[in-house]
Amino acid sequence: MDKKTRQLFGQMTGRIAKTYGVTNVTEQFTATPSIEQRLQDKIVEQSSFLSRINVITVRDMEGENILGSASGPASGRTNTNVEGKERSPKDLLGLDAFKYKLYQTDSDVYMKFSTLDVWSKFKDFAQRYAKYVQQRIANDREIIGFFGEDAVADTNLTNFPLMQDVNKGWMQYMRENLPANILTTGEQQEGELRIGADGDFLNLDHAVVEMAAGIPQYLKKGLVALIGTDLVGREKSDLYKALGQKPTEKTMAAASLTTFGGLPWETPSNFPGRGLMITSLKNLSIYVQEGTWRRHIKEKPEKNRVEDYNSRNEDYLVETPEKFVALDFKNVKLRQPDDTWG
Repeated sequence: MDKKTRQLFGQMTGRIAKTYGVTNVTEQFTATPSIEQRLQDKIVEQSSFLSRINVITVRDMEGENILGSASGPASGRTNTNVEGKERSPKDLLGLDAFKYKLYQTDSDVYMKFSTLDVWSKFKDFAQRYAKYVQQRIANDREIIGFFGEDAVADTNLTNFPLMQDVNKGWMQYMRENLPANILTTGEQQEGELRIGADGDFLNLDHAVVEMAAGIPQYLKKGLVALIGTDLVGREKSDLYKALGQKPTEKTMAAASLTTFGGLPWETPSNFPGRGLMITSLKNLSIYVQEGTWRRHIKEKPEKNRVEDYNSRNEDYLVETPEKFVALDFKNVKLRQPDDTWG
């Protein structure tokens, strides 16, 4: 790196050292709880989705879910005038104890000297670099949350480009804890969930209504349908074909797509293209263990780059599994132009 970049890089690492309360960032250091929380907040700010779910700091590597919705109605009446009758409080969190287990997650990035040289012209050099790292971690968390299936000792990004082996995401949490709420097959063809005319679901409205019926009434507050771009695109295409292309007809079509099955919907970034998930956003959590955020920044001249090593222990979980239903997106099929399902 050139002289100016060297100076700015030194200022940046000095600022990071001061922020973390250490003397040298070129040796591995651990963030204090207060700094750790500030870092978590900054990462969450980089995602419109993560900012609406729970990102919680916990003390233990393993334990039971911290949050949770009521397991059933709590109100009623008991006639205590009758001999032997007394009021009986209800366990609002239910009898089933759902657990979490954190796994070490590494987010190691590098930036070439040549890139740093280019960035050196920006006055907000340090902030720009910090945001670069935070955005990458936030984006990874979204992908792992939706696609994660396992937490292996040695991950392989080539074989699992969506980080399916880094950690167990929300879908996998449900597969292991309440598999009945993840639909994997329909009646038309074993191992397939067909959406479209003559399929298992006529359209998205039909699918959402049928799926939401599986959530108990007392847990239906705040439900939202998370729907992938492939499914929304097909729904829009079919609707426009049916209604026509006149401006008034397009307006009608747009108005009819504001909800599906009576629920508001959205497509989060990095959500599976054929995914369909119904829950409340505050039912989804990421737990991070306090005191486990470790960092190490060092120059790597033999590769002409700066390397930034970050790690922490974290897990993805569904607080109240009974409030979550989804289609297994890997099995969703749509009718193709040749009238087959694919």
